[in-house]
Amino acid sequence: MQHRRGEILLGLILFLAMFFIPFAAIGSSAASKDGSQAGKNPSSEPAITGSSFHIMDSGTKQILTVGDREFMTGGVAAEMSPSAETEALKAQAVACYTYYSRLREIQKKTPDASLNGADFSADLQNGQIYLTDDLRRKRWGSHYDEYAQALKTAIDPVFGQTLRSSGELIEATYYAISSGNTESSADVWGGERPYLVSVASPGDRFAGGYQTAVTLPTDKMKTDILAAAPDANLSGDPSGWVGAAERTAAGSVKSILLGGKSITGNAARTAFGLRSANFTVNYSNGQFTFLVLGYGHDVGMSQTGAQYMAKEGVNYRQILSWYYPTTTLET
Repeated sequence: MQHRRGEILLGLILFLAMFFIPFAAIGSSAASKDGSQAGKNPSSEPAITGSSFHIMDSGTKQILTVGDREFMTGGVAAEMSPSAETEALKAQAVACYTYYSRLREIQKKTPDASLNGADFSADLQNGQIYLTDDLRRKRWGSHYDEYAQALKTAIDPVFGQTLRSSGELIEATYYAISSGNTESSADVWGGERPYLVSVASPGDRFAGGYQTAVTLPTDKMKTDILAAAPDANLSGDPSGWVGAAERTAAGSVKSILLGGKSITGNAARTAFGLRSANFTVNYSNGQFTFLVLGYGHDVGMSQTGAQYMAKEGVNYRQILSWYYPTTTLET
């Protein structure tokens, strides 16, 4: 228990330390922009007069074209509640716009024929990546005008802003809840990125859904193991099916032995339906119980962490600088 308290205290100390970190790099090149979109009804899809995104619906294979401003609105709506803190919504808007602008840029340079000219694909019928105005109206109901105005207030000042590293658009990944520390891209996906490194995110520990549990009976566990590792040896007692796990510095499972076969933590997460790869597993009374921390891949910006920081008075530039260190914010 004392060890756990020590971890939390250390995380809070690291978190507070950011208030003493100069944010000149990410703030100096940022410029507020009220632009020509300001004053338009955010609930409508404006005529496309500038750059736009081409999204292929993964279900119908049709391509939807939306202007950048509308995409930022629908992109944020698909990821965060409009009732979130304004500075957290701003941070999400910049991260979302950066991530998908990078994909658009990649498609222009090296097109993927399967996308039929689109920049990326998404399940638009279910609001994945981008929430159309029709879906926003259905989901928000009587709160539509209120939420539309909240997104307009957040997005107008940051419209067009992107994060860059060495002059290039960054892979600005994000997810729901961290395990208390974010993961480095090198540990999770391979390939080092100077802006996707492990940082403390202690505010996540206080969030609902930070810790979850999944219980699987022996038969289901056996089925799931064999689906992930067909050559696994499960002939012995079930208590020996799960072996040693290799973990990242931030605590996620990097690899784990199942029936003597090694699989990645991400593969285990998928196989057992876990919310993250930061888990422990115990066997007792004929069933396996997973204790899981966080929600998502844990690389980049924690949306819950951003919300926590915003409530503490941290602005979006500081939030972005914390989760994507060494980057610059540019218009």
